Amino acid sequence: MAGVAPARAGRTRTRSASRGFSHAGIYAVAAVLAVLVLVPLVYVVLGGFRTTGQLAAKPVGIPQPWVTSNYRELISSGTFWRQIGNSALIAAIATTLVVAFGALAAYALSRFEFRGRESLYTLFTFGLLFPISVAILPLYLLIRQLGLLDTALGVAVPEAAFGLPLTILILRPFMRSVPVELEDAAAIDGCGRLGFFWRILVPLSQPALATVAIVAVVFSWNMFLLPLLVLNNTKEWTLPLGVAAYSTEYTQDTARILAYTALSMVPALAFFVAAERRIVGGLSGAVKG
Repeated sequence: MAGVAPARAGRTRTRSASRGFSHAGIYAVAAVLAVLVLVPLVYVVLGGFRTTGQLAAKPVGIPQPWVTSNYRELISSGTFWRQIGNSALIAAIATTLVVAFGALAAYALSRFEFRGRESLYTLFTFGLLFPISVAILPLYLLIRQLGLLDTALGVAVPEAAFGLPLTILILRPFMRSVPVELEDAAAIDGCGRLGFFWRILVPLSQPALATVAIVAVVFSWNMFLLPLLVLNNTKEWTLPLGVAAYSTEYTQDTARILAYTALSMVPALAFFVAAERRIVGGLSGAVKG
């Protein structure tokens, strides 16, 4: 018996050491990934505080002196703010549509029993495999026939349609995890199916709803190809289109391009950082469900 305790202690120390090495490896990989992501962002931001001559003479370096005129000109530009407003409007419409219709579809697929339910859910799942670029030509023809060219709806509706598969994939487990007894109790109290959905299921699914809303906003904000084809009027352009057009117009002025790119990243990055916890919480809940 005297030798058993030291043996157990040795095994415990070995397991602790292995866990320590495992954690160290995870932290090292995370640090490398953080560097790979942050270095280009820092370069773009600092590059906007320099002149094109400084960038040509010394591509990598701290601005000396700091040039603020690039950012000041853009911030005072009405075109820049109009493009932000266009992007925000399209993102708001697309997010509202995808959350509303996605929640209703997930409710039917999670709480109703009907023939072909799982096949229909599998069909939505397959929708994740088809990017919007695959259907861009039929989409353009359909949008043109509906008279939605150069409108926010012409961009927002297709974005919402292609955002539905992921929305349903996240919301369905949440809604299925709600106990049936709760629905039965609501029915006894005189609450119909639609009342149960609005009064009980939607409040309980708020973490998942917040997650899909955030994902929809980021997806819409970064969309480039669809607005490029639908929005021909420059006054209706979104921010990604504005960045591309600005880069083409000021090809020789690298510093101004970097400043425009840095400013265009701020809204999406700020929104994503502020909503990061809700995304993690919603996705983890969906996996548990």
